[in-house]
Amino acid sequence: MRLLALLLTLGAASCGGGGSTAPAPVPGPTNPFTFTITSAGVAPKEFTVSPGTRVLFVNNDSRRHDIASDPHPEHDDCIEINSVGVLNPGQRRETGNLVTQRTCGVHDHDNPNNESLKARIIIK
Repeated sequence: MRLLALLLTLGAASCGGGGSTAPAPVPGPTNPFTFTITSAGVAPKEFTVSPGTRVLFVNNDSRRHDIASDPHPEHDDCIEINSVGVLNPGQRRETGNLVTQRTCGVHDHDNPNNESLKARIIIK
Protein backbone atom coordinates (compact mmCIF):
# COMPACT_ATOMS: atom_id res chain seq x y z
CA MET A 1 0.00 0.00 0.00
CA ARG A 2 2.87 2.41 0.82
CA LEU A 3 4.44 1.63 -2.51
CA LEU A 4 1.21 2.47 -4.31
CA ALA A 5 0.92 5.79 -2.41
CA LEU A 6 4.53 6.65 -3.21
CA LEU A 7 4.04 5.87 -6.93
CA LEU A 8 0.89 7.99 -7.07
CA THR A 9 2.67 10.90 -5.38
CA LEU A 10 5.64 10.69 -7.76
CA GLY A 11 3.33 10.40 -10.77
CA ALA A 12 1.38 13.51 -9.75
CA ALA A 13 4.58 15.49 -9.16
CA SER A 14 5.92 14.60 -12.60
CA CYS A 15 2.77 15.79 -14.42
CA GLY A 16 3.90 19.39 -14.05
CA GLY A 17 0.57 20.79 -12.91
CA GLY A 18 2.20 23.78 -11.21
CA GLY A 19 5.19 24.27 -13.51
CA SER A 20 6.20 27.57 -15.03
CA THR A 21 4.96 28.66 -18.44
CA ALA A 22 7.20 29.54 -21.36
CA PRO A 23 8.27 33.18 -21.42
CA ALA A 24 6.44 35.51 -23.79
CA PRO A 25 8.36 36.20 -26.99
CA VAL A 26 10.34 39.41 -26.97
CA PRO A 27 9.15 41.77 -29.71
CA GLY A 28 11.70 42.66 -32.36
CA PRO A 29 13.21 46.10 -32.62
CA THR A 30 10.77 48.80 -33.60
CA ASN A 31 11.22 51.34 -36.33
CA PRO A 32 9.72 54.82 -35.78
CA PHE A 33 9.28 55.06 -39.57
CA THR A 34 6.69 52.33 -40.13
CA PHE A 35 4.03 52.28 -42.82
CA THR A 36 1.15 49.97 -41.94
CA ILE A 37 -1.00 48.49 -44.69
CA THR A 38 -4.60 47.54 -43.91
CA SER A 39 -7.73 47.03 -45.99
CA ALA A 40 -8.20 50.82 -45.76
CA GLY A 41 -4.80 51.50 -47.35
CA VAL A 42 -1.39 52.61 -46.14
CA ALA A 43 -0.88 54.84 -43.11
CA PRO A 44 0.62 57.26 -42.55
CA LYS A 45 0.82 58.72 -46.02
CA GLU A 46 4.24 60.36 -45.63
CA PHE A 47 7.48 60.29 -43.63
CA THR A 48 10.39 62.71 -43.64
CA VAL A 49 13.62 60.88 -42.80
CA SER A 50 17.33 61.61 -42.60
CA PRO A 51 19.73 60.15 -45.18
CA GLY A 52 20.69 56.59 -44.31
CA THR A 53 17.30 55.72 -42.77
CA ARG A 54 15.42 52.51 -43.45
CA VAL A 55 11.62 52.52 -43.53
CA LEU A 56 9.55 49.54 -42.39
CA PHE A 57 6.42 48.27 -44.14
CA VAL A 58 3.99 46.03 -42.23
CA ASN A 59 1.16 44.19 -43.98
CA ASN A 60 -1.82 43.98 -41.62
CA ASP A 61 -4.21 43.41 -44.51
CA SER A 62 -5.72 40.03 -45.41
CA ARG A 63 -4.21 40.12 -48.90
CA ARG A 64 -0.69 40.43 -50.28
CA HIS A 65 0.85 43.73 -51.39
CA ASP A 66 3.84 44.29 -53.67
CA ILE A 67 5.60 47.47 -52.47
CA ALA A 68 7.50 49.36 -55.17
CA SER A 69 9.05 52.73 -55.93
CA ASP A 70 7.42 55.13 -58.36
CA PRO A 71 7.01 55.43 -61.27
CA HIS A 72 5.00 52.40 -62.30
CA PRO A 73 6.03 50.12 -63.99
CA GLU A 74 9.73 51.10 -64.04
CA HIS A 75 10.12 51.41 -60.23
CA ASP A 76 13.45 53.20 -60.62
CA ASP A 77 13.11 56.51 -58.71
CA CYS A 78 14.16 55.05 -55.34
CA ILE A 79 15.29 51.49 -55.90
CA GLU A 80 15.96 51.01 -52.17
CA ILE A 81 12.17 50.74 -51.71
CA ASN A 82 11.95 47.81 -54.11
CA SER A 83 13.72 45.56 -51.59
CA VAL A 84 10.44 45.45 -49.65
CA GLY A 85 8.74 43.62 -52.54
CA VAL A 86 5.89 41.23 -51.87
CA LEU A 87 4.45 41.24 -48.37
CA ASN A 88 2.01 38.47 -47.58
CA PRO A 89 -0.48 39.06 -44.75
CA GLY A 90 1.38 39.45 -41.46
CA GLN A 91 4.79 40.04 -43.05
CA ARG A 92 7.08 43.03 -42.51
CA ARG A 93 10.21 44.20 -44.30
CA GLU A 94 12.44 47.29 -44.41
CA THR A 95 13.66 49.28 -47.37
CA GLY A 96 17.33 49.53 -48.09
CA ASN A 97 19.18 52.55 -46.68
CA LEU A 98 17.66 55.69 -48.24
CA VAL A 99 20.77 57.82 -48.72
CA THR A 100 20.04 60.31 -51.53
CA GLN A 101 18.10 63.45 -50.62
CA ARG A 102 14.88 63.39 -52.65
CA THR A 103 11.18 62.52 -52.48
CA CYS A 104 10.25 58.92 -53.17
CA GLY A 105 6.79 57.83 -54.20
CA VAL A 106 5.60 54.40 -53.11
CA HIS A 107 2.78 52.26 -54.50
CA ASP A 108 1.46 48.70 -54.64
CA HIS A 109 2.71 47.26 -57.92
CA ASP A 110 -0.37 45.00 -58.12
CA ASN A 111 -2.72 47.99 -57.71
CA PRO A 112 -0.70 51.04 -58.87
CA ASN A 113 -3.63 53.43 -59.33
CA ASN A 114 -5.18 52.87 -55.90
CA GLU A 115 -4.59 56.17 -54.08
CA SER A 116 -5.14 54.54 -50.67
CA LEU A 117 -2.05 52.37 -51.30
CA LYS A 118 0.27 55.26 -52.21
CA ALA A 119 2.71 57.02 -49.88
CA ARG A 120 5.77 59.28 -49.93
CA ILE A 121 9.15 59.22 -48.25
CA ILE A 122 11.00 62.53 -48.12
CA ILE A 123 14.73 62.16 -47.52
CA LYS A 124 16.41 65.35 -46.29
